[in-house]
Amino acid sequence: MVTELNDTNFQRTLQTAKVPVLVDFSASWCQPCKALAPTIDKVSGEYKGRMDVYKVDIDNAQDAAASFGIMSVPTCIFFRDGKEVDRFTGNADLRTVKGHVDRVLG
Repeated sequence: MVTELNDTNFQRTLQTAKVPVLVDFSASWCQPCKALAPTIDKVSGEYKGRMDVYKVDIDNAQDAAASFGIMSVPTCIFFRDGKEVDRFTGNADLRTVKGHVDRVLG
């Protein structure tokens, strides 16, 4: 299960991460977000120890979502050393998501 971040712990989590981070910005009412969730869970398991994976519900973390200009969900943002290095928007298959992960880790 992927840990959910909120406005209180979002920045601290990014700043203290020892490995790259993938944040899935989503919403409980969003069907494409629900479709992407199992893929994000799978990536979280496969890359455990090499990449931290979190979810952010934009309705529960409006400041975090606004600070990264989240205009539609799902939007996945990859961070290294607390800085954005990649992102994609919309539902994506496992191969596509892993392609992003491998580029960030490469």
